[in-house]
Amino acid sequence: MKNSKPTANPSDSAAQALRQFRVVFNAVRTHFRQVEQETGLGGAQVWALSLIQKSPGLGVGDIATHMDIHQSTASNLAKVLLKKELITLSKSDGDKRVVELRVTPAGKKALKKMPGPFEGVLPDALRQLDDATLANLNRDLEKLVQLLATDEDAGSIPLAQL
Repeated sequence: MKNSKPTANPSDSAAQALRQFRVVFNAVRTHFRQVEQETGLGGAQVWALSLIQKSPGLGVGDIATHMDIHQSTASNLAKVLLKKELITLSKSDGDKRVVELRVTPAGKKALKKMPGPFEGVLPDALRQLDDATLANLNRDLEKLVQLLATDEDAGSIPLAQL
């Protein structure tokens, strides 16, 4: 008896969209695996580290803004990078309440091992799309998110942490 696999009609629009999502998710997952193998860091950690290297003295709130994540998530990323001694934390000379982050030599070495792009392949690809395509994509994804009835806060979790 033959093993039969369920097959979707190749012309079915929903099946085509599902295949496209699988391709996107696989590309993202493959990139993050490669990042972790090469650096020993998660994708979100690498992105945060690269932001700090690009702008020494950056604060946790700045990281949250640049990565479009919640401040507590950015704070947790910074704690991990501090524990691994990839960044330093110091109080601002001007305002002691302000914390400034800087990359250590070990952090710079870790970034040199990193295959780009630092922020991940999906944000990089999205930035390459024209405004009209992004507007259509955002509109269509908003409809999908509504149908899924998911937690809107999930949009503040880096893909690398999913």
